[in-house]
Amino acid sequence: MQLTNYIQQLADYILKNLSKGYTVDSLRFSLINQGYSKISINKAIEIANKRLAAKAPLMKEKPQITYKVIDEENKPILISEIKTKEGFLEKVSKFFK
Repeated sequence: MQLTNYIQQLADYILKNLSKGYTVDSLRFSLINQGYSKISINKAIEIANKRLAAKAPLMKEKPQITYKVIDEENKPILISEIKTKEGFLEKVSKFFK
């Protein structure tokens, strides 16, 4: 039971310092230098990550990724305007038509 409280306290410490802007790696390095074991630090980080994930809002829809091809003047180019090289299989298939 004491080990659990010990790791919970480490997780609280990690969450508090993450909210201050420290990175997980800097906190891990600091705690190792203070004499904490790597195993207990990793468990505390895992608990802190689970707590943060529980607070995160659920995404209702998937993000849509769009790609745009632009020219030298940062103007968009339509995909139909882009000329591609004819591949080997396309050349061979035209030969047998």
